[in-house]
Amino acid sequence: MKFLHISDLHIGKRLNEFSMIEDQRYILKEILEIAKTEQVDGILIAGDIYDKPVPSAEAVKVFDLFLTKLADQKIKVFAISGNHDSPERIAFGAQLMSSRDVYVSPVYDGTSTKITVTDEYGELYIYLLPFLKPAVMRHVLEKELEKESEKEADTKMPESYHDAVRMAIERMDIDKEKRNILVSHQFVTGAGRCDSEDISVGGIDNVDAEVFDAFDYVALGHIHSPQSVKHETVRYCGTPLKYSFSEAAQEKSVVFVEFVKKGQVLLRTIPLKPLHDMRKIRGTYLEVTARSFYEGTDTHDYVQITLTDEEDVPDALQKLRVIYPNLMQLVYDNSRTKQNQMIEVSEHTQRKTELELFEEFYELQNNQPMSQEQAAFIRKLIEENR
Repeated sequence: MKFLHISDLHIGKRLNEFSMIEDQRYILKEILEIAKTEQVDGILIAGDIYDKPVPSAEAVKVFDLFLTKLADQKIKVFAISGNHDSPERIAFGAQLMSSRDVYVSPVYDGTSTKITVTDEYGELYIYLLPFLKPAVMRHVLEKELEKESEKEADTKMPESYHDAVRMAIERMDIDKEKRNILVSHQFVTGAGRCDSEDISVGGIDNVDAEVFDAFDYVALGHIHSPQSVKHETVRYCGTPLKYSFSEAAQEKSVVFVEFVKKGQVLLRTIPLKPLHDMRKIRGTYLEVTARSFYEGTDTHDYVQITLTDEEDVPDALQKLRVIYPNLMQLVYDNSRTKQNQMIEVSEHTQRKTELELFEEFYELQNNQPMSQEQAAFIRKLIEENR
C-alpha cells in the first residue's frame, strides 16, 4: 500500500506581506500529479492545513478543491489539525466526507480516530491524533473523573506534552502484530527547527520519540525542515514551500511511503518544484543590478538581498524591485551594521553561559538549533575542560 506524506500547508499564509495563495494552489496541483503518477492509495496530511484558526474564504476554497480532486481520483485522505488550525473547523463535515474516503480527525475527546485499510498483506491501521496539549488531556481526564469519582486517587494528570501524547497513545489499544501508522502534529525531541515555526520557550512542547515505538511509520507535522528523528520511520516531511529565508537552501519534497509486510516500510522523497523559488542574494548595489549578475536567473524568485555598500542607497527597495519584483527583504551588511551588532552582542554575551553562547554560534552557522544530544555532548566537553 502506497502513501504520500505531506504537512504544514499553511494555506492562506502571507510572507513579508506577500500572499502565498497562488504558490500554494500551484504546489497542491503538483502534489496531486505526483499522487496520480505514483498511483498512491492515500495521502497523509499531518496538520497545519491552514495558517490561521479562522482561514480566509479563498484558503478554504483552495483546500476544498484539493480534497475534491483527490476524492475524484479515488485517493484516500487522512488529515489532522495542527497547532495553527481550529480543530472544530477542520473536523466540520468529517462524517460526511468519510463516505468519500476523506478522513479528518475530530476534536480530541480521549479517543483517536482509527481507520482500517487492507491489501494483500492484511489489515493496516491508521490512527489520527490531532495536535495535543496537556490541557486538552487534563480536560478529558477531569470529565471522566466526574463520572467515576472513585478512580480519582489513581489518575495522574499530564504535566507535559510528552505525558499527554503518551497517554493518548496508551488509549489506542494498538495491535503490535499488525501494521500501524500514526499521523501526528507535535515537536519530537531532537528535531531541528527553522525561523518559520512557532517556538515554545524552553522546549516545553517536546515529545520523546520513544512514545511512537508501537508504530511502523509516524507521519509527523509541525517542523518545517524535512528530517527523521531517532528512526527513519519517525519522519517530518517538511513544508511543501519555503516559508522563511532560513529554508532557502532546502529542497522541499513529499515523502513516498510504501508498506509491504509487517516490519518492511520503503521510503523515498520526491522533490517539489515551486512556482517561485526562495533565495538569498548578496553584493553591492551596482553588483546586484548589473545585467551580467542576474541574467540567466529567475528574477521573479522570492529574494532576500543583502547590500554590502557602506552608505545606504536612496530608495533601494523600490529600485531593486524593478529587477526583482518579489524582493521580500532588504538588509545591509557593512562596517556600521557590524559595529551595531558587536555592541548588541557584547551586552548580550555578558549574560549568557558558555553553552548558550555555543548554541547561538551553532545556530548562526547551520541555520538550525542544536539537538539535545549535541547540546549534551558540548555540555560534557565544557565541564571536562573547566
